[in-house]
Amino acid sequence: MLAAWRRAQRLGFLGPGPVEEHLRHADVFRAAVPSPDFAIDLGSGGGVPGLALAVWWPESRWVLLDAGDRRTVFLEDAVRELELRDRVEVMRSAAEDAGRRPEMRGRFDLVVARSFGAPAVVGECGAPFLREGGALLVAEPPGSDSSRWPADRLRELSLEDEGCVQQDGGTVRVLRQIRLVSDDIPRRAGVPGRRPRW
Repeated sequence: MLAAWRRAQRLGFLGPGPVEEHLRHADVFRAAVPSPDFAIDLGSGGGVPGLALAVWWPESRWVLLDAGDRRTVFLEDAVRELELRDRVEVMRSAAEDAGRRPEMRGRFDLVVARSFGAPAVVGECGAPFLREGGALLVAEPPGSDSSRWPADRLRELSLEDEGCVQQDGGTVRVLRQIRLVSDDIPRRAGVPGRRPRW
């Protein structure tokens, strides 16, 4: 896994610094919830945290979702090298488009997002994938607080803030899906980023 991430870093899909730091950050996601049955990594890019979680949770099935051609080619190679093809699928699509597909809506126990976008974008793009009771885990920047996630706006997405999990590797916010989202969520690809809900 570290070799795959070093390659991702050379390709520009992971930030600078030791790849072990990315592994430590992925471990915060693992600490936040128990192993899911079915999970999706939004904007998977270099595979953090999705690849690590798929390895650590051998009973789980995953979709690594990214809109970029080069990133999804890398992810497909990494999944093959790590012998995860039987339970990890790489999907090339905008999250908004994938979240409107009937076979993807309300199916996942867990959605993870690291460096995917602003809170309003992550919430709108992540919520449609979740089953009732599922969790959306979002990497938080240092020093962030709950004001980034206003309760009334989260309710519009059928999400509820359950607080943060913190470890040396970073901070992850846990948002719980309290019911399935309405059919008008998400909006068309690109709209959540251009016109965020908050």
